[in-house]
Amino acid sequence: LCALSAGCSQANSVQRKIYIPLNRTAPCVRLLNATHQIGCQSSISGDTGVIHVVEKEEDLGWVLAEGPDPPYMVLLDGSLFTRRVLQQLKGTSRVSGLAVAAAKPSPAQGFSPGLQCPNDGFGVYSQDYGPEFAHCNRTLWNPLGSGLSYEDFDFPIFLLEDANETKVIKQCYQDHNVPRGGSAPQYPLCAMQLFSHMHAVSSTVTCMRRSSLQSTFSINPEVVCDPLLDYNIWSTLQPINASGKVEPGKEVVMVATRVDSHSFFWNVAPGAEAAVSSFVTHLAAAEALHKASDVQLLPRNVMFTFFQGETFDYIGSSRMVYDMQKEKFPLRLDNIHSFLELSQVALRTDSRLWLHTDPISRLNHSVEAQVRHMLDVLSNSSQGLNVTLEEVGFSQPLPPSSFQRFLRARHIPGVVLTDHRTSFHNRYYQSRFDTPENIQLQYPEGLSPEETLEYVTDTAKALADIATVVARALYQLAGGANSSSAIQADPRTVTRLLYGFLIRMNNSWFQSIIKADLKGILGDVPQHYVAVSSPVNTTYLVQYVLANLTGTVVNLTKEECLSPEKSPSTDRELFDYSWVQGSLEPNSSSRLPFCVRSTVRLSKALSPAFELRQWGSTEYSTWTESRWKDIRARIFLVASRELEIITLVVGVAILLLSLLATYFINAKAEILFSIPRDPGAVSY
Repeated sequence: LCALSAGCSQANSVQRKIYIPLNRTAPCVRLLNATHQIGCQSSISGDTGVIHVVEKEEDLGWVLAEGPDPPYMVLLDGSLFTRRVLQQLKGTSRVSGLAVAAAKPSPAQGFSPGLQCPNDGFGVYSQDYGPEFAHCNRTLWNPLGSGLSYEDFDFPIFLLEDANETKVIKQCYQDHNVPRGGSAPQYPLCAMQLFSHMHAVSSTVTCMRRSSLQSTFSINPEVVCDPLLDYNIWSTLQPINASGKVEPGKEVVMVATRVDSHSFFWNVAPGAEAAVSSFVTHLAAAEALHKASDVQLLPRNVMFTFFQGETFDYIGSSRMVYDMQKEKFPLRLDNIHSFLELSQVALRTDSRLWLHTDPISRLNHSVEAQVRHMLDVLSNSSQGLNVTLEEVGFSQPLPPSSFQRFLRARHIPGVVLTDHRTSFHNRYYQSRFDTPENIQLQYPEGLSPEETLEYVTDTAKALADIATVVARALYQLAGGANSSSAIQADPRTVTRLLYGFLIRMNNSWFQSIIKADLKGILGDVPQHYVAVSSPVNTTYLVQYVLANLTGTVVNLTKEECLSPEKSPSTDRELFDYSWVQGSLEPNSSSRLPFCVRSTVRLSKALSPAFELRQWGSTEYSTWTESRWKDIRARIFLVASRELEIITLVVGVAILLLSLLATYFINAKAEILFSIPRDPGAVSY
């Protein structure tokens, strides 16, 4: 055992001397829908190639034609990660993989690997409803979209997130791979190996069928893909029975936004403008409205809704509509009085917000009257604030929005608020560059983390103004009779939310408002990808932030809070109870926990296509994510092919010689190893 242990430790030591692991990487993974696959993968044993650094397009010549040692593993400067360059690399067998160095600053010309017409085919416009608006015929919403995230690559692509690791790779390249004196570099050469083999192939139909067969006939099924899923977060201004049904005559004003984003690389989705700016504004508006004194007396209720998976063909909103239609949700579609959605709102020009409506449903006189009332209410709510609201004309359709999924089911009066009239102002839509810098979120130098958390930025003030407009408008739409001028969103809340969801999740405020057993979700760098394991960090945090901002601290013990059904003073059907860890005591490491009562709930954000087992559906989202066994990257020195062959031949020759020698020794064993007779022994 000691010898075996020593041998294993020596083998690990040898491996560490040969390989340098790259620990801060983000892979491109495979996603699938009803018709095809997108993303990247390596071979089952990983792909290896000689490293070549490409810092300008002219350097591609060595990789594509001139270099004598293919295949190459390209270390690409982040500024060259474009469709034109990737198409060149995709069309050759001389490339075995791609490592992309993180680019700073963000490309000035913009970069969006998403589609020019996001969620095309899954919104309300089709050949049967507003055909002139279908497929973005009238308005191209994301003109910078290259579609790279929706293409299939047969080699691995990794993002190098650590600049120090990138320096190590470049130094290895400089030491071993740079041609010197006009001649090709000599072996050994610096190489890279990328592992990202994906188990699923072809389409969601294929992978789900294989997984289903495995689950049916195998004791240990090998699932090859999983649906993208999570949970929607919703809450009401006035409590409703979560397990019952709202009365048919009870009207609800619905306000919604999305909470997920996406980029080319797995789980790298900052989504500052695409998602965070809107749901932060939404949260601040919910807090402001709850502080109004007479909200429990309003004739109409208000429902705050945060949809997950909207990036992938409206997963969350389509599921809520489906549940409402099947009466699996407390509300029915008939209960919705009006619909207000917050889309991208942080990049305003001259403080303007644009009010988008659906020109087709407005042809109905009743809907038109209600939409006109909504527009008037919103305009009145902006008075005295640094927000200018302008309507978009009848000639333009709705932008990509969750509201479109509700319109597919019923003509509902609704408005979508955005910072853009036509195409997106966001030049980094669905990319890793949609960061705090994209929405001009800036802090003075030298602040501590706690000071940064509390510092009210200009971006926070601007979004607080929008939240105030939304809260005042919701109050009036819900039938509020009093003046709404006293309703005011708190810029300090907005600045805390921006810091937590864009800069650092692991901060003192987020720590104080979540359950103790969830503190592991507070990572350093926030990401907002929907994923397949749920709930994701963003969902949990939006849930507990919303409960903190709109709920009430109640005087219950930990046991009563965790089991409210055992306490006669609680109502489990109307409220949710959470025992959160609270803030730190002064000069102590212990916390002051408390119980929060709120109306915040979670509901499934899983596409109805998987509930119905219609994996080839064109009505609902069918996106799945492939499973994988191992994702890692490493660099090492590789010998020449000739030396490898010589080593193999010599090894085989030594093996054969050893076998031959063993055979002859064994055949002559009696002679070679016979015991000589004792000369003193005499036989008669």
